[in-house]
Amino acid sequence: MHETETHVDVAIVGSGFAGLGAAARLRTAGREDFLVLEKGDTLGGTWRDNTYPGCACDVQSHLYSFSFAPNPEWTRTFARQPEIRAYLERVADRYGLRDRIRFGAEVTAARWAGRHWDLDLADGSRVVARAVVWGTGALHEPSVPDIPGLDEFAGTIFHSAQWRHDHDLTGRRVAVIGTGASAIQFVPAIQPQVASLALFQRTAPWVLPKPDRPVPTVARRLYRALPVLQKLQRALVYARNEALVSGFLKPRRMAVVEKFARAYLDRVLTGHPELKAKVTPDFTIGCKRILMSNDYYPALKQPNVDVITEKVVRVTPSGVVTADGVEHAVDTIIFGTGFTVGAGLGKSVPITGRDGARLADTGVVEGYLGTTVAGFPNLFVLTGPNTGLGHSSMVFMIESQLNYVLDALRLLDVHRATALDTRRDRQDAYNARLQQRLEGSVWTAGGCASWYLDDDGRNRTLWPGYTFDFRRRTRKVRAADHELVA
Repeated sequence: MHETETHVDVAIVGSGFAGLGAAARLRTAGREDFLVLEKGDTLGGTWRDNTYPGCACDVQSHLYSFSFAPNPEWTRTFARQPEIRAYLERVADRYGLRDRIRFGAEVTAARWAGRHWDLDLADGSRVVARAVVWGTGALHEPSVPDIPGLDEFAGTIFHSAQWRHDHDLTGRRVAVIGTGASAIQFVPAIQPQVASLALFQRTAPWVLPKPDRPVPTVARRLYRALPVLQKLQRALVYARNEALVSGFLKPRRMAVVEKFARAYLDRVLTGHPELKAKVTPDFTIGCKRILMSNDYYPALKQPNVDVITEKVVRVTPSGVVTADGVEHAVDTIIFGTGFTVGAGLGKSVPITGRDGARLADTGVVEGYLGTTVAGFPNLFVLTGPNTGLGHSSMVFMIESQLNYVLDALRLLDVHRATALDTRRDRQDAYNARLQQRLEGSVWTAGGCASWYLDDDGRNRTLWPGYTFDFRRRTRKVRAADHELVA
């Protein structure tokens, strides 16, 4: 036995929406023998780490929250980072989870030991668990491009997910590399403050106006007094979002949405033909993540902003050089380049299953219903392969997966089994069908390259359909799809 070994029935890795949701559901189900392992010193996951100016959610507040823990106090249609972080703190308090979270517990390796999982932590201790719920999320490890000369830059460099609040941007000459979901939020927030802002754009995103507004005090009062009203509002938001799915699967149906986006672009950038040409996408809307902002395009029109479409080729001590040979003098570089998708799933942390199989060595990121992986018994991955969405709330998907996890644990207990391991043939058949459904979708046929696709052009990220179909399929575990190990 390891000298600093803790034994639990279920170990949960991560304390964001996925990890806290798993802990809350386990506790509600009367399963008290669990431990949450969090590498940070506070909870919150993505909403703890991302504190850049303007950080907010692009899914409506009423839907981007747990159905079992509604929040009648949302102050805006689309909540901002501090409010979401505070909500997660309240969820931890509401379900008494704080004493079940071990902070500073970074998992460095996970191994299936025949009848249980051994989780090695950075401090040298070990957690032994019958089952592991991997809740680190797909978007938590910042992606920084390998640009020659970065280490020679004399100024300050940071990623949006590691914002340097101690670095005053007032009067600075700032380079922003990347125009993704984070950049379109922080660029308008810092633009009035900086002396100049050089925005290096590889691909122009589609941007829609964000229907964000304050939630009236009277509405919040009604939600508190009559929770059914908030449930109704959540249902309406959900139904409206699901209406987009048919367009994602049949790109020609996105024409109406694209026409609306072009009209917005035309209206805001009237009188700025050169800028408009730079920021007009050349692919079908939905192929890459659709972004929402009311202040991104207006910020780009300001005299201290320059949108640069030439490729970044290197960094010098005093600036950024593009493919046309121009050096753009800056003293601060901010990366808005997103995250390494699925980095925590066997890449940054080695996960070893049956017969010594390493998850990262399987070559292809696949799972069964995005939750289990053949050859890795009792490992449940939240927001795993092909559970991502381009239209709705990942919290809905997490709750669906938690139904599956709880039913799998029930199945283990009923059969007095040691482990549940997904059958490889069922997993292969499932993924073959899934890829068939993705053929011809806007993500594969929309004319863009996105982080949704792997190196072979296959979409290993998104769910190809309605979320209520995923909820239906994860409601119960089909024993025939798995091997129950005695």
